[in-house]
Amino acid sequence: MLQLIKLEMKKFKLGWYIKGVLLANIILTAIMCFVIFLGQQEGDLPITTYQDVYIFIGALVRATFIVFASVLIAKIVIEEYKNKTILILFSYPVSRKKIIASKLMLIALLTFITMVFSNAAVAGLFSIINAYFPIVPFEMTGNQFIGEFTNIVLFAIASAGMSLIPLYFGMRNHSVPATIGSSLIVVAIACSYNPAFSLITFIPLQLGLAAIGVAIAYFAIRNIENEDAV
Repeated sequence: MLQLIKLEMKKFKLGWYIKGVLLANIILTAIMCFVIFLGQQEGDLPITTYQDVYIFIGALVRATFIVFASVLIAKIVIEEYKNKTILILFSYPVSRKKIIASKLMLIALLTFITMVFSNAAVAGLFSIINAYFPIVPFEMTGNQFIGEFTNIVLFAIASAGMSLIPLYFGMRNHSVPATIGSSLIVVAIACSYNPAFSLITFIPLQLGLAAIGVAIAYFAIRNIENEDAV
């Protein structure tokens, strides 16, 4: 399985994805600084603690990279079906289930790593900017940092699961627009941010969506032997 994942990475040359992640982190940091500063000036976005900052970062990062994950699904899975290049893979003496599983594992793994890295990167960039141009109090103890990092990892795992939900919509008609469009619906549901009550911190919803994504991936793998690739 690991070898299949490595082959997928070589095949799709994911340099564009890495560049996109780095650029997105810079843009997300700029958006965050601007929104927090503007919200404080107008008094309609009361972000005053490091907890608020991390929740806001989580909302931005998860929303962005759930959509990124749908692009990966479209490129690595859906387009293979649409262009019928998947038939070449299925002609190899390798189980169809392993082929599809390797693709989905690669997508989930990239999404997880990206979300952990991006949460840390955006928080780090924001803390540097905040040190020179104070926007909000952004001091925390070592234990608080460990607690926040643990939350980042746990929510990244949940997000990696829910990022597979667009697979269901994309596979119905092998549609790239449906794949990416459905990710926006997932973002609207899972990444709603409001200082008073945020769905992005509502753990039952996050775990429920993650379970749905994992179930969709499971059934896609289980039923692949009985599906026509054309």
